[in-house]
Amino acid sequence: MKLKTIDLTLSAMFVALMAIGANITSFAPFLVVGGVPITLQTFFAILAGLILGSRLGTISMCVYALVGLVGVPVFAKFGAGFSTLLSPTFGFIVSYIIAVYFVGKIVEKKRSLPAFITAAMVGLVINYAFGTNWMYFAYKLWAAAPEGFTYQMAWSWMVVPMPKDIILTVVAATLAYRLERTVLSKGSFKHLKRTA
Repeated sequence: MKLKTIDLTLSAMFVALMAIGANITSFAPFLVVGGVPITLQTFFAILAGLILGSRLGTISMCVYALVGLVGVPVFAKFGAGFSTLLSPTFGFIVSYIIAVYFVGKIVEKKRSLPAFITAAMVGLVINYAFGTNWMYFAYKLWAAAPEGFTYQMAWSWMVVPMPKDIILTVVAATLAYRLERTVLSKGSFKHLKRTA
């Protein structure tokens, strides 16, 4: 895939947005439940899939993950480095890559508002399912699990951010669809519809 300057710019923008969304808890430290930070990463990841499409969106999430792994503090609570691979919440970072790919694939086939909402919800389900299961197995296999930790407890932690993520997922779908009909349908953004 030949990347244009606008592609690189948009990808870099979403890497930056992911870093900002990851560290909302730096300004509001009470937004951590059971060790899981409540962030805006899911919102920005889904938005990336909706706007950039499967390939470019996936590239942007891979770059985000790699930037953090090499030591730039872009993960939640300014985390960084290869040691984060052992973090119970690292599965959520992996899930963004997978979710963005499927979100992009869905909207590349049909670009209606219901398709955008469906794609966004699929992305949210992938994010929660992959991330939560990774967290559970991480606590069971290599991380120090809280006392009495169970699979049900892992999912109970996710209940807190879930309403926020559902609302923001619908907002992301609506915003992306409106951008699709206005800004993204013009000029140098046009190619994102089919080749992203």
